[in-house]
Amino acid sequence: MRPPSDAQPAPSDAQPAMPDAPPAAVLFPGQGAQSVGMLADWIDGHPAAQALFDRAAEILGYDLAAVCRGGPAERLDATAVSQPAILVTSLAMLEVLRARPEGADVDAATVTAGLSLGEYSALVFAGALGFEDALRLVDVRGRAMQACADAAPGAMVAVLGLERDAVAALCDAQRAREVLVVANVLCPGNIVVSGAAAACARLRDAAAAAGAMKCVPLGVAGAFHTALMRGAMAELTEALARTPLVVPRIPVVSNVDARPHTDPDELRRLLACQLVGVVEWQASMEHLLAPRAAGGQGVVRLWEVGPGRVLRGLLKRIDRKIPCAGVID
Repeated sequence: MRPPSDAQPAPSDAQPAMPDAPPAAVLFPGQGAQSVGMLADWIDGHPAAQALFDRAAEILGYDLAAVCRGGPAERLDATAVSQPAILVTSLAMLEVLRARPEGADVDAATVTAGLSLGEYSALVFAGALGFEDALRLVDVRGRAMQACADAAPGAMVAVLGLERDAVAALCDAQRAREVLVVANVLCPGNIVVSGAAAACARLRDAAAAAGAMKCVPLGVAGAFHTALMRGAMAELTEALARTPLVVPRIPVVSNVDARPHTDPDELRRLLACQLVGVVEWQASMEHLLAPRAAGGQGVVRLWEVGPGRVLRGLLKRIDRKIPCAGVID
């Protein structure tokens, strides 16, 4: 049985999906997937989805739905707003998907994962975390990350066309005494670096000279997934310690080690470590798709539940044969 629409945590003795269930995964996007207008007419006629935004307004103290519908973009893109916006929009889309004929198949998924921030949506879907608790955690997370970014301005750059080792070597060469590291490994040839703004600028020039197809600055507030987020990590760790997590009904694959987890204490630790560590999204997807006999999850079908198509695009670069459906195409 899936968690109810008000997303109370599953009981601590919740059982994982039956081992003979068709291996399938539900994926949730992270920060950067937001866009003004993402809360469109797909929500009309879905009271369970609308109720999530009503509750979010009470918890956050502002009309999140209005910002998702009409912006302005500068406010929606602010880390402290975009993170709750993506969480609530993703879980609202999940309710819409559940109301469709394929809803039973979605709730029969055998594993779940989310890209960075998306892990919180995955934990709610898996029954480890209640909706309201997840929203409060994400509110703390977004505000703490914004504060770190304000204190130490940084940047993130997607390097396209070079592999991880080459990008890591460029970081070593261009770091000087500043922060500059590989932050996200998204798919082959799509590596995101993060660090001090000047170091990222040097990296862009060096990557172009090394043969990168393109270097794309990301529209984020700071150097996420680096040591510059240690203050946010400490604040989030305290919030996680106060938050009830239970054993999920299905495993949640962590971005930190690209492995499935069900232990609540380990999930807490990994969520905190995620703020300062590499997002291993490519490895996470490879684990999902690897045969069970080889230690993977053997997933043969996926859904991307949330705004945008980022995860489907990345998946095509990893394995074009595996189908991945969305809520809105």
